Amino acid sequence: MPADGWVDKYMPAPVRPYLKLARMDRPIGTWLVLLPCWWSTAMASTGAPNWKMFVLFAIGALVMRGAGCVVNDLADRNYDGKVERTATRPIPSGQIKIWQAFAFLGLLLLIGLAVLVQFRIEAIIVGICSLPLVFTYPFMKRITYWPQAFLGLTFNWGAFVGWAAVTGTIAPAAVAMYVAGIFWTLGYDTIYAHQDKEDDIKIGVKSLALRLGNATPQWVMGFYIVTTALLAISGGLAGLHWVYFPLLALTCLHLVWQVRTVNIDDAANCLKRFKSNRDFALLVTASIIIANVVGHAAAF
Repeated sequence: MPADGWVDKYMPAPVRPYLKLARMDRPIGTWLVLLPCWWSTAMASTGAPNWKMFVLFAIGALVMRGAGCVVNDLADRNYDGKVERTATRPIPSGQIKIWQAFAFLGLLLLIGLAVLVQFRIEAIIVGICSLPLVFTYPFMKRITYWPQAFLGLTFNWGAFVGWAAVTGTIAPAAVAMYVAGIFWTLGYDTIYAHQDKEDDIKIGVKSLALRLGNATPQWVMGFYIVTTALLAISGGLAGLHWVYFPLLALTCLHLVWQVRTVNIDDAANCLKRFKSNRDFALLVTASIIIANVVGHAAAF
């Protein structure tokens, strides 16, 4: 865990372990949960999206990603202490006791529920349906070499919640977007997993990085091609203005850059490409908003 970030510099000592447990000092995971929510909210809207929904989803993504990290660290508490990179996490290092972690998890879930009930009933129901995924994903790396698929199912659930929050339904465009997000996650999290492959072998857990090995770039390119196609299909099903499609094509050049420049044996290189997916997803969000605003203006 980094010891020189804003948590250690500015936060009171008693709360630091909890902020680190929820990975508040590592915002990339929050972005990756949040942005599919923004995609669907923007695409389901007429014209510009409701900025209040964007803010609510940002808060919800922050706390629910934090809750997922707590569940993950509780599940991995007997593994993390054996790996140098994770041994200093709050639970294996003894900074937070098991009962304290469960209490903190309950607090995060209550905050998440308080955010969720600000939306219409359909979105509330869809949001609650994600909880089984949140609680089961951390165990998948012990069962299958495809835990990234289960992460994709979990992280991209916001594509359904955002659509339901705007329209009260889940349209085919939202389904296409959700599946696009799953393939996107297969790509970026496989790149991420190459940082940990030696430790994963040591402690006996599985990942696509281990399964695919040196063939990773080709597989990731395939995942990203499907992502691009499904995002285009989603926009077509939603009736977005034609400007969306060239903007999406330009945005997806970023995914090509990731694959062409990734070095799966260089942890720093993998981490940089992984983190760059925030920028990709923000560009997709902008493409959707621009297309919707242009389309709405053209209708008048």
